[in-house]
Amino acid sequence: MLEKTNLKYYFFYIATSVIIVAGFKAASEVIIILLLAIFIASILSAFLNFLTAKKIPKLLAYMILISVLAVLILLLTYMLNSSLTNFATNLPDYEQKIKDSIILLINYAQEFGFTVNKDEILKAINFSYFFNFTTDIIGNIGSIFSKALLVFIGVAFILSETKVFEKKLKVIFNKDKTRLLNFRLFSQNLQKYFTVKTFTSFLTGSFIFITLFFFNIDYPILWAVVAFLFNFIPVVGSIVAAIPAVLLSLVAGDFEVTIWLIVIYMIVNITISNVLEPKFMGKELGLSPMIIFFSLIFWGWILGIVGMFLAVPITMTLKIAFESANNTRWIGVLLSDLSRRNSRI
Repeated sequence: MLEKTNLKYYFFYIATSVIIVAGFKAASEVIIILLLAIFIASILSAFLNFLTAKKIPKLLAYMILISVLAVLILLLTYMLNSSLTNFATNLPDYEQKIKDSIILLINYAQEFGFTVNKDEILKAINFSYFFNFTTDIIGNIGSIFSKALLVFIGVAFILSETKVFEKKLKVIFNKDKTRLLNFRLFSQNLQKYFTVKTFTSFLTGSFIFITLFFFNIDYPILWAVVAFLFNFIPVVGSIVAAIPAVLLSLVAGDFEVTIWLIVIYMIVNITISNVLEPKFMGKELGLSPMIIFFSLIFWGWILGIVGMFLAVPITMTLKIAFESANNTRWIGVLLSDLSRRNSRI
């Protein structure tokens, strides 16, 4: 039977967690900007360290990174806005072409004696949701850009404070070197995760762009960016990212290209997710598949669609933080994928 004091602590921790989760959900818009700024700064800090290690003055390295980030944000905003506008304009044509293809398939099936309700199937095919979703994004492009600007400013301030923050940590942990070492280990592992994940996502987007460009699929840059972003969502991300390009190939009526696209998407995602990422990240950074699944649901509920993109990074951050301290290491073990660990329990 649990002691009363321990039981009080457990209830206190549970109540505190509920309050924190409720606060996260209520302030989700601000939390999203903060988390994105922290995660992007974690990635860029690795490049900042690389440039300073090459004897480039820190101020110049900082200006290079901020300039490159600003140019990337502007280019992506322009390209995505242009591609989405054209896609929304052509969406009714795509819908009609898909319906015509389905009618051909239904007629083909009926020739072999299958009974198919053509009207019900055509009624079920409604692209209005995709059209409304696309137009909403285009209409809110100004709001998205303003939030991206806030993230950019946050990243700039975080990067400028990196050295000062290290000095603050030394003052805080002056008499406790173990905690300082644990925090440094936590920072290194977190930076390693974000750097590797961004690199593998970039590879995924690059291979998808080359493939779509080779097969002359419409909007290859748009679907490459989608593949890059959705690579951060495990399990379902790669499947969802493949749907638009596959549908466009079906619209073109080239079933051979469709098969090739499906095969290439599978090869790229399986190779990068199951071979390259574990090799670069290391086995110690693996999350349990069950934890990944429930983290998608949990953070998606709290932060919306952005929460699904951030689900694994946030959970990975918590796991690394728990494993960095002796008294919470058991929680990190619960979150880990022990099938990919060499350590003995």
